[in-house]
Amino acid sequence: MKSDPLAPLVDIIIPTYNRAHLIAGAIRAALEQSWWNIRVTAIDDASTDATEDAVRPFLDDRRFNYVRLSNNVGTANAKNAGLLLTAGDAVTFHDSDDIPHRDKVLQQVRVLTAQDIGADECLNWKLANKEAGQRLEVSAALTHHELILPDGRREVIRRDISLLDDVFPNLQMGARVPGEWTHINSGLFRADVFHRLGGFENCIEEDREFRNRLILNGEVIWIVPELLLTKIETPDSLTQSAVSDYDSAKRKADRQLVWEKVEAWRRSGTVTPVPADIPDFDVSFVARPDLLSRRDMPATSDTSALVGKILSAGSVAEMAAQ
Repeated sequence: MKSDPLAPLVDIIIPTYNRAHLIAGAIRAALEQSWWNIRVTAIDDASTDATEDAVRPFLDDRRFNYVRLSNNVGTANAKNAGLLLTAGDAVTFHDSDDIPHRDKVLQQVRVLTAQDIGADECLNWKLANKEAGQRLEVSAALTHHELILPDGRREVIRRDISLLDDVFPNLQMGARVPGEWTHINSGLFRADVFHRLGGFENCIEEDREFRNRLILNGEVIWIVPELLLTKIETPDSLTQSAVSDYDSAKRKADRQLVWEKVEAWRRSGTVTPVPADIPDFDVSFVARPDLLSRRDMPATSDTSALVGKILSAGSVAEMAAQ
């Protein structure tokens, strides 16, 4: 059955690792979204805590699926795993320690399904591979958010220009706090974006790289002005931990990778797609195998074969604690 373009099925993917104390709240917030046509998939990146116990109360909800990976693959590839095993019309990612507003997905869907957005003739649309006057489809609907820092401070983040910080650093204002940029991870993306551009680069800066790939390849991005997400920074958050904070060697190396892609874009005018590549992709449990579907997106041949194996396995291992 063909999907209704005005009522897309939205996949809410929640990648999580050792967040047993937070994951129930994230799942509940996703299931309580006011947009009715949703499917929530928690991707457990081989947690070693009580995550599987924390998700158990939600297993009877037919809109919810819990997928536990056999191996820890990292945040970027946990997202790729969620993408490869779902096939909704649009996708958003909710971190387990973030709190989305109840109407977040609804407002983003309204933007993605808008029928009256045109390419204004006063702008140079050729740079985005578009024609002036044509009707536009929004590829990604982003939103403003508030940031709660470990010391309790609350910061409202409305720095739209931060989307361009890797291309035009000369336009940036000094950030007041770490993480003061328009959030990419919780954007709502059309499924065909992943078909065209691939998934996430396996690095700490995966959101930043994906954002650049969207912008530099001419995808249309719309920012909903309301604060529709509360992002909570904890001492072990990626932006706060000693391993992955802004001054870590790993983040500096990954940031250089991102900048090299921007330089390649300046020379060629495009950024190449990123095929999903999860060499040790396997699952130890799927709560609802009937909700698994293969997304049409680039993947390496080995990863594609592993996806096929997972989908053909049907109901995999039973939850150990049952």
